[in-house]
Amino acid sequence: MTNNSDQLEAIAQQLRVDSVRAAAAAGSGHPTSSMSAADLMAVLIGRHLHYDFDRPDHPGNDRFILSKGHASPLLYAAYKAAGALTDHELLTFREQGSRLEGHPTPRALPWVEVATGSLGQGLPVGVGMALSGKRLDRIPFRVWVLCGDSELAEGSVWEAAEHAGYEHLDNLTAVVDVNRLGQRGPTRHEWQLSAYADRFRAFGWHVVETDGHDVDAVDRACLEAGSTVGQPTVILARTVKGRGVASAENREGLHGKPLPDPEAAVEELGGMRDVRVEVRRPAAARTMHAVRSGHLELPRHALGEAVATRTAYGQALAALGTARGDVVALDGEVGDSTRTEYFAKEHPDRFFECYIAEQQLVAAAVGLAARGWVPYASTFAAFLTRAHDFVRMAAVSGADINLVGSHAGVAIGQDGPSQMGLEDLALFRAVHGSTVLYPCDAHQTGQLVASMAGLDGISYLRTSRGDAPVIYGPDERFPIGGSKVLRAGDTDRLTVVAAGVTVHEALTAAEALDREGIAVRVIDLYSVKPVDRRTLRDAAERTGCLMTVEDHREQGGLGDAVLDAFTDGRPVPRLVRLAVRTMPGSASPEEQLQAAGIDAESIAAAARLLVEEGMVR
Repeated sequence: MTNNSDQLEAIAQQLRVDSVRAAAAAGSGHPTSSMSAADLMAVLIGRHLHYDFDRPDHPGNDRFILSKGHASPLLYAAYKAAGALTDHELLTFREQGSRLEGHPTPRALPWVEVATGSLGQGLPVGVGMALSGKRLDRIPFRVWVLCGDSELAEGSVWEAAEHAGYEHLDNLTAVVDVNRLGQRGPTRHEWQLSAYADRFRAFGWHVVETDGHDVDAVDRACLEAGSTVGQPTVILARTVKGRGVASAENREGLHGKPLPDPEAAVEELGGMRDVRVEVRRPAAARTMHAVRSGHLELPRHALGEAVATRTAYGQALAALGTARGDVVALDGEVGDSTRTEYFAKEHPDRFFECYIAEQQLVAAAVGLAARGWVPYASTFAAFLTRAHDFVRMAAVSGADINLVGSHAGVAIGQDGPSQMGLEDLALFRAVHGSTVLYPCDAHQTGQLVASMAGLDGISYLRTSRGDAPVIYGPDERFPIGGSKVLRAGDTDRLTVVAAGVTVHEALTAAEALDREGIAVRVIDLYSVKPVDRRTLRDAAERTGCLMTVEDHREQGGLGDAVLDAFTDGRPVPRLVRLAVRTMPGSASPEEQLQAAGIDAESIAAAARLLVEEGMVR
């Protein structure tokens, strides 16, 4: 622990010097944004952060999130001051192959838990971590989030502020570097700390306003945060961008650029230093949640029984929660529709109501995952689009989270297009390393829900509102990356590839066509990503034509997933796509499917046309 003000000021100057040097070595970066927050960081690492850099997985470690991720030179300079990085590595900043990326990610640095750089995400993720500490781990670590003032224009920050206030997260402290300048000029409120203070107070936060360059004042603010009970604390620190170098202080036009004369800047800052900070170690702690290894008993249904996949999801999730004590569930205030209410009733201590704040929903899942939990976050498929940037950044973080979108497609019926997830498959297929699943019956849903708990990265399950007949037995297995061939014969003239609600329409169409002497193969492509290339290629070789039928827009969904199976240079089969191409209105589910041209009658009509015109053998 650093004991006196002179030492803290020396650390702060070292952090500024090293930020200038790192950006100069890279020829790019954000030194002025780092310099404004250097005193804040010096006080944190010198006096208040409890962290064992040799044991980043220590359960008692405080959590630190640099929400203003562009100020990464400051973070890396702090790691050097703590002895975790060498000076040589510091100067590899932004080089290819360096661990020190332009914006921090957890890929190579064990002390970075989540990727930052897309502004407005650090505090929402910090809320998830604080929820873990408060309600699940029950370990008295503190979550520190260093924010910039520019990002307080993001709505996600205020979703997080309200959630933290509502949950009384007194283990969460946000430190806001109010340096007045954004990328292109002044921020909306510049140095009006009261503008931010009023907002945070309205959401139930304890507010401390301070001079961000007075290390003693910052120290007192941190002590006040630590002694505040029942409220999260925000420290609003008035700072100067480019602090310490006269030619850079409070100057526009330097954002994202190395200083023009870094050598002179280093000299003005007092020259090179090599101060080492003894960061306080955390108290002994152990993780309280033991993973239960009980046998998973998934619900069983009779063949032909009508069960909505959303209902099967809720039942399976509750069962999974019984078998595994590390599974948690979150919902966006639609639990009676997504059916997460089943989990909430059986495991209330592991259920988190995020209300209608989808960005916070996903962010909290990321924060919980970073603390070792297995989150399932659910809302309507259409509304997950609001959180796409959080999903994207979760992939950058390497977070293992499970997202479930219900009420997908036109099959939801009368609610109309605002409630219909019609772009969700495309959204999640485009996410790096994602898994995308779309079950058609209850047993398939249950098996896939259980499998998701062991997957890496972003996993997405699409569920449907209406009841559907159970077509698989309870012991059927559905491996990720697989599919099911439901009908096949030596005389098949084409293959219909479906998923979810269209599987049942495809089977009905195939039966009608069979009575007319037209044999059709039917594939249930429940794993949309990764896709079952071998089965699709075999079907193409045997029938010559694939018809995809999806309750989704034609771009980026099932049809494109099928096409991916033929991107290795081999001949591409004839591919016919039936998808939602119009803007739906209100109608019954049956009318919606018919109007979109993806019901059984439309499938059969398209198949007959292909036969009549000689387009299939």
